[in-house]
Amino acid sequence: MTQARDAEARAGAVFDALADPTRRAVLRDVAEHGPRTATELAALLPVTRQAVAKHLSVLHRAGLVAPARTGRETRFSATLAPLTEAGRWLERTGDAWDGRLRKLEARAREGARIEGDDGPGPE
Repeated sequence: MTQARDAEARAGAVFDALADPTRRAVLRDVAEHGPRTATELAALLPVTRQAVAKHLSVLHRAGLVAPARTGRETRFSATLAPLTEAGRWLERTGDAWDGRLRKLEARAREGARIEGDDGPGPE
């Protein structure tokens, strides 16, 4: 895979993970309040501990949370670097589209100018 495709795949994983409102709530909580267990998060959300564990798994695969085992507990903390990378991907994609739209606008203006040079229109 090329570097650009790798970045796109990583950004896609982040966007997929963040598509779910419960996952966004989980990530927001661990980002704002520090490491939490699945049990602690389930107590804060209207979902079961098993559901939270599945959401944490998706967030972990996207690189958005990191587990740290201490004794019998696994605490999850936010790793926000993938969000930054996804933001850069959005910016690059937006810049590319802006460039395309500028070219399209220039061609449309050129076409309108050429059509206007055909002489006077009907009166």
